[in-house]
Amino acid sequence: MTVQPRNFGPRPAIGIVAGSGPEAGIDLWAKVLRHTSAALGPGFRGDIDAPRVTVLSEPILGLSMDLARNEAVVWEALKGVAAAISVRVDHWAIACNTLNWFAPRIADLGLPGEFVSFQSVLADFIATSRLTSVGLLGAAPVTEMGAWSAYRSLADLVEVEVPADTAALHSLIHDVKRLGSDEPTLRPRLQFLADQMQADTLLLACTELPLIASAAGTKRLIDVTDLVARALAARSLARTIQEETTSTRQETHA
Repeated sequence: MTVQPRNFGPRPAIGIVAGSGPEAGIDLWAKVLRHTSAALGPGFRGDIDAPRVTVLSEPILGLSMDLARNEAVVWEALKGVAAAISVRVDHWAIACNTLNWFAPRIADLGLPGEFVSFQSVLADFIATSRLTSVGLLGAAPVTEMGAWSAYRSLADLVEVEVPADTAALHSLIHDVKRLGSDEPTLRPRLQFLADQMQADTLLLACTELPLIASAAGTKRLIDVTDLVARALAARSLARTIQEETTSTRQETHA
């Protein structure tokens, strides 16, 4: 490739914490790349315009599927990963809705680098979209909307509907982790659960669910992971877009 790099300083680096599960981290990274390309439009030049990304995957974080039982061991693992990634990046996120339950504790650590929580990104989306009701699809700790749910305060923003059979949904998520997203029986199971819900807008509040999501009839599916990916891409590009805008204005007035 002979194209010269842009004449601006290095872009902010972003980080992804994976492991619950590994495919979810890959999915978030892929979506960051897509949003980066979309934001730069025709001027996107591939490799040299891709974001600076650090990914740390810790398998122990997969124990978050039973957070009530594994809180202590999961938190110890997450603290270590958070400390390691925060010193290497400017902005970072955890590729797991359930693990974002620890967002207040992470904030209290006072680590360098901005932690971009799923809750904060979703709250911004709800405010912008002016939603009044949503359906919530996620692992049992999330959909129980209790002490272990990262979205327990969501009901303060909108009316929240959860599936009638939360156990079936939790089992489905386990199977995505265990069998992989290509297993053909998974998508019809998700479709069935979505069809049973009254809400028109459904939040895919589990990083495994977007891997098997497809068109759900009249339902509007909101991939929370994709919202976070867009937020990370925007942070990565903020300086570049600002400097290019300033450069263009200077050239125009020259």
